[in-house]
Amino acid sequence: MISVSRNATALFLVFLGARFSTNESFTGVPPTPARTSILHSSLSSSQQTTSSLLDQDENYAKSFEIIDTCAASGESSDDLYESVRYIDRNGIKLYPDETAKNELWDRAHGSWKLQLATGGGRFTTFKPVPIFAYAMIDDRCFGNGVGFNEDRIILSLLGPHYFNAKTRQMGIGIEDIYLFSKEVTNVMPGFMTEGMGLGKTPEDYKESKTRQPTFTIIGASDKSLIARGGTGGIAIWTRLENDIRPAAYGER
Repeated sequence: MISVSRNATALFLVFLGARFSTNESFTGVPPTPARTSILHSSLSSSQQTTSSLLDQDENYAKSFEIIDTCAASGESSDDLYESVRYIDRNGIKLYPDETAKNELWDRAHGSWKLQLATGGGRFTTFKPVPIFAYAMIDDRCFGNGVGFNEDRIILSLLGPHYFNAKTRQMGIGIEDIYLFSKEVTNVMPGFMTEGMGLGKTPEDYKESKTRQPTFTIIGASDKSLIARGGTGGIAIWTRLENDIRPAAYGER
């Protein structure tokens, strides 16, 4: 059992406030099967081949070349927003069927570092993220958190994801909280766990007529990931070379 200091609790509140907002509605998606060990779930699907349509779209290739470069450097460019906008507004053409959307979902699997974000739907400028924040998608779970770097993670959330291929939306559930890679779910104050929807399923949100946190996947390559949160803000991640799960969740 871990005692959580006042400083750690305060830091956790800052972390919750800083989380990329994801409060879009999310309904009609079958639940993901109960997870087992997170270490036994496939994480990286970067070797999945893209559809021939994407290979033939020169604007898609040029756009992602810009996005990949900016994601890796953590610095925006004059043409970054328009590059993201091209992929976003051409989603129907780029992902015309369930197969293409599932290929996109496969490419979104992995460990990611948050690099750039617009901060809201009305903004068109990507700004660097000043802290180390990560996201992780494997076959069963979505996790995110903050830390000093990819080897020293301070706080992490973990829970099942619920992907709707038709809308490209990933609903997020939260089941576990980690502090310095140690699970502290049972010692967190009730008002915090209730406020963050700990343990809630899509059915729970639907029954209470509240919105489940979601991301809409805009695009993904073997180097970068683009997604929109519930308020319309867009975030860009760069793929981490190493699996973040051991540092975040203590599994070796």
